[in-house]
Amino acid sequence: MRLLLVRHGQTPSNVAYLLDTAVPGPGLTELGERQAAALPAALADEAVEAVYASTLVRTQLTAAPLAAARGLDVLVRDGIREVFAGDLEMLPGGSRRGEEYMRTVFAWADGDTGLRMPGGESGAETLARFDAVVAEAAADGAGTVAMVSHGAVIRMWTAARAGNVDVPFAAARPLDNTGVVILEGSPSDGWKALTWAGATVAPAGEGGPTGRPMDESGHAW
Repeated sequence: MRLLLVRHGQTPSNVAYLLDTAVPGPGLTELGERQAAALPAALADEAVEAVYASTLVRTQLTAAPLAAARGLDVLVRDGIREVFAGDLEMLPGGSRRGEEYMRTVFAWADGDTGLRMPGGESGAETLARFDAVVAEAAADGAGTVAMVSHGAVIRMWTAARAGNVDVPFAAARPLDNTGVVILEGSPSDGWKALTWAGATVAPAGEGGPTGRPMDESGHAW
């Protein structure tokens, strides 16, 4: 299966750099609406057969133009929502406590899945819910699936599940709004990242122990 993990369009909380992860969350800014409208053209070469979004409003608004262009319904699933910030909710992402959020997320990707976000979920719980939606999509037999999700959970899940992406790679490369990570594989055989925000990910072992892109972009979540 070809799996397209798409970060949602820009929100007011992105502009303010706030950890806004609760359901239903904010809608899109005017720029975010334009980013969502541009998504069908950006993915024109992808034979998307299913479109998923999380339970947060911003992902559903981002997914809607793509689904409409392909004549598909948006399949809303809680499992691909953002990592819940818990006690860190609505803190500035660049603050001392706010930075604990991404440290925790990448500790999960590095294997410490028993660690719990303060007042929130554990890494094991987060990975399990995301895995369940990916497994559902794979079981449905679609060749190419787009999942509109969130920056932190996309980066964490990819670092944990793709054999050619490690934590330093994902931590150094935030995704812009509507940035896309493309993977290929299956829940049983594992995953390989093909591109990250439009840049080719080199096979593991070429230029270092992990894949590497040609460029970088974006904010943390």
